[in-house]
Parts: sequence; C-alpha cells; structure tokens
Amino acid sequence: MTQSVQAEERRLDGARCEELLAGIGLGDPGDFETFYQATNRAIYAYALSLTRSHYDAQDLMMETYLKIRSAAHLYRPQGKPMAWVFTITRNLARDQQRRSDREALMGDCPPGTLALAAEAPGEDALVLRQAIQVLGAEERQIILLHAVSGLKHREIAQILERPLSTVLSKYRRGLAKLRTALRAGEEG
Repeated sequence: MTQSVQAEERRLDGARCEELLAGIGLGDPGDFETFYQATNRAIYAYALSLTRSHYDAQDLMMETYLKIRSAAHLYRPQGKPMAWVFTITRNLARDQQRRSDREALMGDCPPGTLALAAEAPGEDALVLRQAIQVLGAEERQIILLHAVSGLKHREIAQILERPLSTVLSKYRRGLAKLRTALRAGEEG
C-alpha cells in the first residue's frame, strides 16, 4: 500500500467513519480494517493519556476495538463517531481502574512515571515521561493526540468536545511547560 493511500485512510471524516461503523456492525472485515488503520494512532494516544503506560494503552486499545466490533451495530449516527469511540475507551479505562482498585492505571511504575516499551526511542521516551510529570490530564491528552496520532487541533477539539480556542491554549501552555521542564533537566 502506498504512503498516500495509507495517509488517506488515516484521515477519515465523520461521515466516512459512520459508514465504516455501519459496515462493522454488519460484520464487514474490510470496513473494520479500514477503520482500524484510520483510527489506531488516535485511540492509542488517547489510551496512553488515560493509562500512562505503553502496555496498558495497547491492551486498552485492543479492548476498545473488540468493543467496537461487538457494539458497532448499536451505534446511532450523531455526527461524532470518534466521540463515541473515545467514550468506549474512557469507560473501559474506568472499568479497568475499578478492577485494579487503584487511583490511576500505572502498570508496575511508580506514580508520575510513564511505562514505555523497552525499544522506545530515547528522546521520544524522555519527552513522553516528562509530559506525564508536568502536564495536567487535559494538556497531556491534547499533546499526545497531536504528537502521537497526528490529529489536527480542530479534530482534537471535536473529539474532546472542547472549543478550538481551549484546545489551542492548553496545547501551547502544555508545550511551554514541557520546554521549561526540559530546560531545567538539561541544566540539572
């Protein structure tokens, strides 16, 4: 598959997402694959912002897709299919949190750290770990959705159901916090 086709599949508008969800509800494996290819980075980034662990985010992402596959026939088009998907992800994370009887899904890591795969690139891993420590939950979600999944700010605003101006200000504020923290780390 060429990169332009892959990029096109990664960018789906709401109407196309709703068509794919309808197809998934009817059991179409091609629609499921297209939906997965278009949304996996966004769902992973959102799951990572909720769990703060690479491994837990992967598990949560797979649970989300299983739930989508089993419940797509229940989806009613409302113009915000990714909000529906992120609600599933958030609810599964809450269920997982309740089951583990912890305040946050942190895997085996101490609070305030980020568990990443051993093969995670050094600089990227450092930035992500720093993000967890200095950013608020919404800033972390916005930055990870933008940086990891490549979503545009307008798309993030729609998904999180926040005004674009709020998403942009939290993004800029979060980046400023990251820069400050990284500079302090370089000096220290």
